[in-house]
Amino acid sequence: MLCYTEYPSPVGLLTLAGDEDALMGLWIRGQKYFLAPLPGTPVSRDDLPVFDLVRAWLDRYFAGARPSPGELPLAPKGTPFRQKVWRRLSAIPCGQTVTYGALAAELGSSPRAVGGAVGHNPISIIIPCHRVVGGDGSLTGYAGGLDAKRALLALEGVDLTRFQS
Repeated sequence: MLCYTEYPSPVGLLTLAGDEDALMGLWIRGQKYFLAPLPGTPVSRDDLPVFDLVRAWLDRYFAGARPSPGELPLAPKGTPFRQKVWRRLSAIPCGQTVTYGALAAELGSSPRAVGGAVGHNPISIIIPCHRVVGGDGSLTGYAGGLDAKRALLALEGVDLTRFQS
């Protein structure tokens, strides 16, 4: 059964969605593509063990620790290309950024295709799409909003003065 719960965070109310086995989504309230691409309509349920794991991970992250996405059972739904991009995002170290162009070159794709996959990441924060920036020094778009992106990068110790807004 597909379920959801909510988690209050420093960047806004987060909605977590998953099943008995894995987390399938994490969105900041009001985020683009909210609840997409879930395979159905989730029901409210706070007591899934996976939600306990994710809440503990988020507690550590927002307290300044650097937990790894690999600590959690994640099951984002998407095309094989998007899955490939999301795996690469998960490897970006906390406190570091990478450009869309660099990701595209590494993955042998276009920056536009990579941008589409990054923008449709269904597991925000944990799969750190906020660590992807424009090659021109801009923070550029973030489905959860640029204020949230700035806050997450600042929490991770990224020097924001080197970026244009």
